[in-house]
Amino acid sequence: MTSGSLSAPGSDILDATTHDAKLEKSNILLLGPTGSGKTLLAQTIAQCLDVPFAICDCTTLTQAGYVGEDIESVIAKLLQDANYNVEKAQTGIVFLDEVDKIGAVPGIHQLRDVGGEGVQQGMLKMLEGTVVNVPERNAPRKLRGESVQVDTTNILFVASGAYNGLDRIVSRRKNEKYLGFGIPSAASPGRRAAHQAGVAHMSGGLSNAAEDNAEMDAYLKQVEARDLIEFGMIPEFVGRFPVLVPFHSLSEDLLVRILTEPRNAMVPQFQRLLAMDKVDLTFTAEALQAIAHLALERKTGARGLRAIVENILLEPMFEIPGSDVTSVHITEGVVQGHFNPIYTRTAETNSETGEGNNIDKNSIIVGSNEDEILELKRRL
Repeated sequence: MTSGSLSAPGSDILDATTHDAKLEKSNILLLGPTGSGKTLLAQTIAQCLDVPFAICDCTTLTQAGYVGEDIESVIAKLLQDANYNVEKAQTGIVFLDEVDKIGAVPGIHQLRDVGGEGVQQGMLKMLEGTVVNVPERNAPRKLRGESVQVDTTNILFVASGAYNGLDRIVSRRKNEKYLGFGIPSAASPGRRAAHQAGVAHMSGGLSNAAEDNAEMDAYLKQVEARDLIEFGMIPEFVGRFPVLVPFHSLSEDLLVRILTEPRNAMVPQFQRLLAMDKVDLTFTAEALQAIAHLALERKTGARGLRAIVENILLEPMFEIPGSDVTSVHITEGVVQGHFNPIYTRTAETNSETGEGNNIDKNSIIVGSNEDEILELKRRL
């Protein structure tokens, strides 16, 4: 054998012209305003998929050795969901909720940011793929007992966060104009300044909430990795999430559909609640539109709907138990606070005295304006 035919170990792999492509995962980062359905999307996917799915809250995570949840607890939840089947857990999905809360806060570089930047640094290898030691089923959390090794190479990580104020960072990048001799400062204002700018923009700014949301959605569609880095995420962390998915704000029509269409919608929930006292609850289409308009102005997304409906039905839910009310009707005027809810009452007490035929329809309806009373009389 000649010396030319000798080859270094492993060179046949480098010189090969054909090779099998290895599929790798693409982690996903969801970002959008609060109440736009990020966590609900993850919960719905978990019910539909036949793979282990763990939803983890990033706000409780800290660096190893500090008070709080260790980063390995994320994989421990996934292993628990897979009934401690390691092979099944290694092809699962981990949903990291509120990931924007572990952003680095500027101004504390001299201290250890154990709940922010330190958590991002501890997650780097886990996101990319490494072997994580997870305590066994009955092992105490603080004692170093027997552990199970889980490979995270094929575990898909889906992170989500509101990133309040991120649209202000994008608009500043898009609209930067310098005039004169001033040189822009290289210091990044970071998460705290972005949050304050976002709060100021949400509380003031444009008078129309729909225009406000449309402007924010337009900026969120143009989010890049450098915007997230300026927000407070470290470059290595952002680089491990190649897919950025911005969520748009909810419009009035979508909020109306959220009130009525889903399987666990809010209006059927309250109808079932009042049905325990054998009372029917009805809303007009204009009332639902008014509720959606109020929620849009509050700028808390779909979560604001429940607060509004609870406030509207506060008095009826106290009046109904033990009374003769058979139905409650909510109109647009009730939602806006101009009128009281329309109650329909039974006429049994009046019919016993023989006066039921004369005042039946006048005593049925209580507490609304004349047009609505006439309309309800026409139906009766």
